[in-house]
Amino acid sequence: MGRKLLYLFFLFSITVQSQIEQGSLFSEAIGKNIKKYVKNSQNAYADQDFERAEFLFDSLINNVVNGSYLDNFKVRKLSGKKIELYKFERPVFLMTYASWCTPGVGEIPALNEIAEKHYQDIDFVVLFWDSKENVRKSTRDYSSKINVVYVDERENTNDHIVEIMKHSLGFPTSFFIDENKRIVDVRRGVLHPYNEKYEISFELNYNSFLNGISLLKNLGSEEKEHFASKQNP
Repeated sequence: MGRKLLYLFFLFSITVQSQIEQGSLFSEAIGKNIKKYVKNSQNAYADQDFERAEFLFDSLINNVVNGSYLDNFKVRKLSGKKIELYKFERPVFLMTYASWCTPGVGEIPALNEIAEKHYQDIDFVVLFWDSKENVRKSTRDYSSKINVVYVDERENTNDHIVEIMKHSLGFPTSFFIDENKRIVDVRRGVLHPYNEKYEISFELNYNSFLNGISLLKNLGSEEKEHFASKQNP
């Protein structure tokens, strides 16, 4: 059994690597464009041209990020154990966060409900850029179906992947990643007043999360149908 599992993991790693070699990694794709994006985005916000700022973000995601492959780097579980992101073998919902971000009142309950319904098909991962102590305090309300991990940047001072992942798009940001580690969409957190009523906050976040999860599940269904058509022409 041990040899079989080792073989399956090796086969999975080779498959993912061959897929990535055909496309660009997230850090490479965004690294070539991030300086121009940041400059133009900062100018747009300075001019209070929020519509242009949103357009610039959408353009970056649609034309640069989507279709690139998530970099594999090590994160820590709350136990302190290090794991690689590629250990998550199913499609991944990855949300980046920090302890000083204040979630909307309905955000975590909405994510918990989505995770409870879809955890068997999707790996839910919330990645905090923070210390272990701060992460523990900030994640008590998350469902057990959500994998909470963190990166303490003080441990990664020479890791350019961590630097790009953390500082390029801000947070909270949600990445929707297929089982081959290809990024299919990236979305910012739902923006609404923090004194928004619970029902409204919950609905806005729930619909946003569900939309991305549906995208991943539909991709899986299309791939299965394509495989079946090839097997049974």
